[in-house]
Amino acid sequence: MPGRLCVVPLSRTPDGFLGDGRLTVVSFDIDGTMEFGAPPGPIPVALAKAMAQLGHVIGSGSDRTRSDQASLWEAHGVDVHFVGGKHHLHEVRERFRADRYIHIGDTDVDRHFALAADFEFFWSHEFDVTE
Repeated sequence: MPGRLCVVPLSRTPDGFLGDGRLTVVSFDIDGTMEFGAPPGPIPVALAKAMAQLGHVIGSGSDRTRSDQASLWEAHGVDVHFVGGKHHLHEVRERFRADRYIHIGDTDVDRHFALAADFEFFWSHEFDVTE
């Protein structure tokens, strides 16, 4: 929905998420995190689109195959910079220079691999994206 992007309240993200405008790599888990995951999670596609429109590098670190991740993002109209396993987040860090690296997920496994790759970690349920 094109109109929904305008109403995503970026002010409802967790404290410290938006930072001070520095270039950020944002990795989204899919299942249990994104609204199109199985199970669906609390993060709307519009948040990923908004982050991309602000110039940040976005993609996914998931248990799904790379082709499945790419297809899901494409089906939802999001042009991502990377897809891969959450256990490959260290490769994302090597590939993209940025000031911050963030992974958003819903499990201890997400948290483990984010921290192992020196990413900041945010729990998906911390985002108050209700309208």
